[in-house]
Amino acid sequence: MALSLSSGVRVPYCSPSCFLKPNGKSCKAPPKVSCAAHNNHKNPLVGIGIGVVTACVVGFTALDADATRIEYYATVGEPLCQYNYVKSGLGYCDIVEGFGDEAPLGELINVHYTARFADGIVFDSSYKRARPLTMRIGVGKVIKGLDQGILGGEGVPPMRIGGKRKLQIPPHLAYGPEPAGCFSGDCNIPGNATLLYDINFVEIYSGNRSK
Repeated sequence: MALSLSSGVRVPYCSPSCFLKPNGKSCKAPPKVSCAAHNNHKNPLVGIGIGVVTACVVGFTALDADATRIEYYATVGEPLCQYNYVKSGLGYCDIVEGFGDEAPLGELINVHYTARFADGIVFDSSYKRARPLTMRIGVGKVIKGLDQGILGGEGVPPMRIGGKRKLQIPPHLAYGPEPAGCFSGDCNIPGNATLLYDINFVEIYSGNRSK
């Protein structure tokens, strides 16, 4: 089964500074959690110890969540750039050209990405999951626009490790006329959708078999 980068739940686009929905309602951050040690009449030290450990764990989780949220919307604040269009209809522009190896054909690579519709609404992001996606590039495991946009070809230069690139993917290089990301009759991506991707080429996956 082909790997899809568009299987996430659709979420509203929010400004990184004010977190506003297009309809004016605020995107509320997760409520802060405070922990207190429970009284343990048999052994109060046990209760105190558990409370301290729990507070530390919850505190770390909250900080980690805040950092993840900042990363998740980080690509929203990246500078705009003018797309270059190639014969296939793919648009691309490089925010950072990269410094390392090119993406190898047929190998696994790790990328961070944020995916939007043409109106700017985010529908999927690896930053939300706080880890890059491992994907096999150039062999049809992802949509054509991502294969061409990362691997290069037909006028598109290949991405290098450390590179950041914006892609504008027309429907025929994405999911075409049929809806995608469907579950129980509800589809995440409508038919004939133009998709916008921010790609950060993190690294070549270390688990690739050496030749």
